[in-house]
Amino acid sequence: MLSSKGRILCTEDDRDTREMLTYILTEAGYEVDCTDSPTGALKRAREEYVDLFLIDNWMTDMKGPELTRTLRTFNQRTPILFYSAAAYEADKREACDAGAQAYLVKPEGVLTLVAEVARLIAESNFAHPVAIDPAA
Repeated sequence: MLSSKGRILCTEDDRDTREMLTYILTEAGYEVDCTDSPTGALKRAREEYVDLFLIDNWMTDMKGPELTRTLRTFNQRTPILFYSAAAYEADKREACDAGAQAYLVKPEGVLTLVAEVARLIAESNFAHPVAIDPAA
């Protein structure tokens, strides 16, 4: 079995979109964990290591930028990619001001989404390399 290209925590309140993102990113070689609420995302983000947070902007109990600001209080390293139908420049600016590295507007193409995920994870790994224990 091939190893994963990285772990993604996806926060999306629409079930069909969660299933689509899981399928696309799993097929691209990523391990994907999805939650339907920002509260669930915060719980998992505190308990599990991930290589990327994938966040929707408009959710019922908390907007994406608020989730991002909260994530950044305890995790400044992991890149955040918004994938949202909220297409106004103000939405994009608010997300980036909160700590996101990138913002794609739904329904951005599959290839663009996968490429952006790969880019953000690669840049993060380059900026924060994992130390390897030579004794292991």
